[in-house]
Parts: sequence; structure tokens; C-alpha cells
Amino acid sequence: MNASQAKTDIVKRIQRMRPGTFVILSFLAAAIIGGALLALPAASTSDPVAPLDAFFTAVSAVCVTGLVVVDTGTQFTAFGKGVILFLIQLGGLGVMTFSVFLFLFLGKGLGTKGRWIVTETFTAAPIREIRKLLWSIFGVTFALEAIGAVLLFWVWRGEMPLGEALFASVFHAVSSFCNAGFSFFSTSFIAWRDSILLNATVICLIVAGGLGFPVIYEVRTRLRARREGIRAQWSFHTKLVISTTAILLIGGTALICLLEWRGALAGLPLRSRVLASLFQSVTARTAGFNTLDIPALQPATLFIIVMLMFVGASPGSTGGGIKTTSLAVFAAIFFNRFRGRESVSVFKRTVPAETVTRALSIIGLAAVTITTGLVLLLVFHMGASEPGSNEFLVFLFEAVSAFGTVGLSMGATPALSAGGKVVVIVLMLLGRVGLLTVAYVVTRRERYRRFRYAEEKVMIG
Repeated sequence: MNASQAKTDIVKRIQRMRPGTFVILSFLAAAIIGGALLALPAASTSDPVAPLDAFFTAVSAVCVTGLVVVDTGTQFTAFGKGVILFLIQLGGLGVMTFSVFLFLFLGKGLGTKGRWIVTETFTAAPIREIRKLLWSIFGVTFALEAIGAVLLFWVWRGEMPLGEALFASVFHAVSSFCNAGFSFFSTSFIAWRDSILLNATVICLIVAGGLGFPVIYEVRTRLRARREGIRAQWSFHTKLVISTTAILLIGGTALICLLEWRGALAGLPLRSRVLASLFQSVTARTAGFNTLDIPALQPATLFIIVMLMFVGASPGSTGGGIKTTSLAVFAAIFFNRFRGRESVSVFKRTVPAETVTRALSIIGLAAVTITTGLVLLLVFHMGASEPGSNEFLVFLFEAVSAFGTVGLSMGATPALSAGGKVVVIVLMLLGRVGLLTVAYVVTRRERYRRFRYAEEKVMIG
């Protein structure tokens, strides 16, 4: 078989591959290539990073998680940091989104896989609208990251050499918008806890990246229409995302501030307490930066952060988690059942039964996946901690952080065993691509049957 025939055979195999499998393999391929580059001597300031640690870092970057087993700022050279930056941008927008965008840029068609990827990831809009959406996604992304980089450079311009400040600004702007949480600083942004400009810039980038590209696209379209005197109603999806996001941000800020008032926030001015609480509430939803010392927080605060990490960002965003819309639908089920309603309705709109099933499936699968990962982490590190330590909470925190692609840590990640690192790698990959694929499989329409099984009641509760 010559090279041309082999290439043709590979193309045919890819074309026959199911879209969900194709997406997973694309992320794996990006992580493997990135891991190989990070393991090179040119990527490290001292001895080359071990292959497993390099692969772990690459997976964390392409899954926009931010969990690290080696210090990013001191271990990697400019080349290594550049590889991580590229992987973050690639993973934040989606490996296959880049491929689809490239096809459109070259004037080629989307194809079946491209259409599935875009509609499942972003929106079920007509192809003409999808083209506009994709161009808008890349335009808005690079514009916001550029603005963020300029503002961060203004913060750091006098604290480090100009070249270093410029690179750090670009890196952290991309890491913030992509909700990655990677940082050059070993203590994240604790040193700039009182900086209004840094906090505001990072918070805005995280929230913008976490809202989801369909919401950003709609906001941009609606604002342009209003300038032209055209009034249009917001879509049901956008209302649900924005309202749920606002509730989580305000509620998370209030709870963190209340629980840590005499703890980690003690001794700080009122402005710093509120700012730190807001920052931690925002970043807990898949970003991974911190201005408070995470291991020093109260157990109740840590549990609140675990719940925020579990929810994560919104559909079609750069973040992970079960997504805000799944939480909103889940809450709507209880609210409507409590009021005796058979259907699930929000904002005077009825949620389709298929969407309800999908939300419950995602939440259930996420809970099972995190539980499995937690048990495996505890098994791999059995006997490594002293009796009476908070080992369960530590590994629960790490498992949810990995699956929600958050990146916050209580300090356990750098000390993971080889088995523990593999578990976290799998959790990060599943958190970034697994639920989309599983949801696609779960919600496939059942083949038509000419019969229906007889109903029989079962005792519940």
C-alpha cells in the first residue's frame, strides 16, 4: 500500500467515525502532542518534565482545567508556557471548532461532522447563522482577550520587565476568558487581592467566557438591533443563563463572605472582603484562580465552592460542569411539582420533556462519575494520610474541580500518585467532552415500536 492509498484509507475511516468519538479523539490527540512538546528539554528550565506529568499538564490545558502537578511559572520556559497557552486557547474554543472555522475560512463546506459539532456545542441554528456565529465567536474571543491583556499589562507594567509583563498579560487574559485558571504565580492572584483593575478585568473575562457563545452572540445582535430602533425579545435560553448566573454569583458571594467573615476574611477592610468573596464566587465556576488561600477556608465554605464547581459555566462556553441550564431545569422540576404541575415551565415557557430528561441524565451521570473518581482517589492514596485528617473533603474537592474543569485545589494534586494522576486525567477529559457525547447518545430517539409495555406502580419514598 503506497502513501496515497494509506492517506485515502485514513480519511475514509475518519469519515465513517461517529462524531462523538471523533471529538474525543481530537482532544486526546491535542493532549498527546502537547504532552510530547512539554516533555522536551526546551520546555523546562531544569530537568525535563516526566512524561506523565507533561501529559497531565497538557490535558489540564486542553481541557481548560488548571490543575497542575508542577509549577507553571518556574518549571516551564517561554516555549513551554507558549505551548500551554496554545493548548488553552485550543481547548477553550474547542479543538473541532478550530477545524470547522478553518474549513469555513478556506471556503469549504461544513460537512456532517462539522454541523453536528457546531449544533451540539453552540446552537441548532441554520447553517447561514452558524457561519455568522463562528466568525462572531472568534472575533469576540480575540477582541475580549486583547482588551483584557491591555488592562492586565497596565497592572503589571511597573512590577516586572516590560516583555515579561506583556507575555504574562496575554497568558492570563487568555487563561481567564477560557476559564482555564493557569497562572505564572504560585499563589495565583492573592498578591493582587486589593487591585480593583485586576479583579474587575479577570472577573469580566471569566463571566464572559462562562456565559456561552450563543448568549454573547445574542447580546451583541440585540444591542445592534436596539441601536437601529428594532426591539426584540430575549430568547428563553439567554434568560435562563443570565438569571441563573446572576443568582449563583450573588448567592455564592454572600455565602462566602458570611462564612469567612471571621475566618479567611478577618482583618481585611470591608471593600477587600466583598471583592475577595465576589472573586472567589466567580472563579469557582470553572476558572480556578484564587485571591484567598483555599486550604485555609472553612469546611462549610469549601462545600459551597464544591457545589459551585459542580454547576460550572453555561452551554456553549469555555467552561465545564453540569451547566447552569441543567441546574435551572432541575430546580424548575421541583418548583413545578411542588405546585402540582405536570409540565415543567419557566418564564412562561414549557421545557420539553426531552430537555428535562437530558438535564437529569447529565446530573446523574456527573454524580456517578465524580463518586467513582473520588473512590478511586481514596483507594490509590489509602494509608497516605494520618488518621483524622480531612482526606475525604480534600479528594472530593479535587475530583469535582477536575470534572468541572475548574482548577482550584486544596493542595493534593501535586502530591498525587501515578494512579491518582491517571484518575484526575480521566475526570478532566470526561468533564470537557464526555457529557456532551453521553448526552448525545442518551437522547437519541428510540426506534419506533408498535407496542407499549403495561404500566405498574412502584412505591417511592
